[in-house]
Amino acid sequence: MITPHELPRLLAGRGSAAASLREHTSLFPGAMLNDAAQQLESSGLLGRGGAGFATYRKVALIRSQRGSHKVVVVNAMEGEPAAHKDSHLLQSNPHLVLDGAEALAAMIHADRIVVCVARDNIPTINAVQQAIHERQRRSLRAPDLSLVTPPGRYVAGEESALIHWLNDNESLPQFRPEKPHVLKLRRHAVLLDNAETCAHVGLISRYGAQWFRGLGPATHPGSTLVSVSGAVQRAKVLEVANGTSVREILAAAGADPSPQGIVVGGYGGVFLGPEILDLPYAHESFRPYGANVGAGILAPISYGTCGLRETYRVAAWMAHESARQCGPCAFGLPAMAEDLRHIVHATADAALALDRLHARTREIEGRGACRHPDGVVRFIRSALTTFATDVQYHLTNGACAGVRAKGQLIVPTLVNEEELQWD
Repeated sequence: MITPHELPRLLAGRGSAAASLREHTSLFPGAMLNDAAQQLESSGLLGRGGAGFATYRKVALIRSQRGSHKVVVVNAMEGEPAAHKDSHLLQSNPHLVLDGAEALAAMIHADRIVVCVARDNIPTINAVQQAIHERQRRSLRAPDLSLVTPPGRYVAGEESALIHWLNDNESLPQFRPEKPHVLKLRRHAVLLDNAETCAHVGLISRYGAQWFRGLGPATHPGSTLVSVSGAVQRAKVLEVANGTSVREILAAAGADPSPQGIVVGGYGGVFLGPEILDLPYAHESFRPYGANVGAGILAPISYGTCGLRETYRVAAWMAHESARQCGPCAFGLPAMAEDLRHIVHATADAALALDRLHARTREIEGRGACRHPDGVVRFIRSALTTFATDVQYHLTNGACAGVRAKGQLIVPTLVNEEELQWD
């Protein structure tokens, strides 16, 4: 049995293929606890999908809803280009994720579990299909398990957009002025968690809260998966204890040990400088910087690479990925990307573009139908601060040599976006 003070937990026994149900029960022996809901509450588990909301509070909210039919939805969409942790987990230990989903279903008395994987993520789809098939042969008393494959777009993984797709086959985020907000699949209340969160629930439901708290700080307990890309020879997914320093995580991934900037939380997160290298990897560490762990992403970039150009590449792609259902997304995001292009290229309009960019961040923030534009605004603002010296250099001396360096952040190629190539 895996021990409380050692790693790996989630990735125990990881091999070249997904663990079968028989292998899974050997890796994670023991029966589910009768007081799993109480253990979850005591564990202090924070969601591993973005905002870090307390998992038990979500469970309690859905338990309080009327109706005999409730649904657990496992979000494994990962539309974030730099995120690979949920796919890595499901391709390694899919049954651990399904253990957690079944435990959550028992807590809210749900009779259905839906696992959502982007339709272009074939290896993960295959692993989940096989795991579901094995579990369906095991018992007829468990909740109904099904796999669905929405389109692999960035906004498709936003929780309200995902439920909208399940309801109406459209990946459109919904306006939610307050959170937590009860999402509905048809008329049934939904408990939605990402794959890693479910896997932790599976462990807590088997080994208990005290076991879970054997790693990590009291305020952010347990282990976590981190997707490391950028200035690294090969992108990796690591399992680390919360509270491990950023420097240690980058070193374990073989990343540049002295980066000029680090993306924290993903492309809806922030760009921060090397001053965060010795911070513990935990929500409270990043909070003073206007950030959190987010989608579990660290992406350093090296000196010699233009941080402004990397920001532009991300902003242009994020503009392309919007749902285009409101003005801030449809018009504001492309306009901000265009302003960044002028600054990167150091065109004659670069100074005016910088003024426009600052004005647009103020105008766009908080006005979208969802939080997608807010994420882009946050990312751009953080980059303008982190790379303030580079901004001034571009305005005064012209484009730096780094604009012709190979891009380090993972950004899918955009059709007809020649200005992104630089070759």
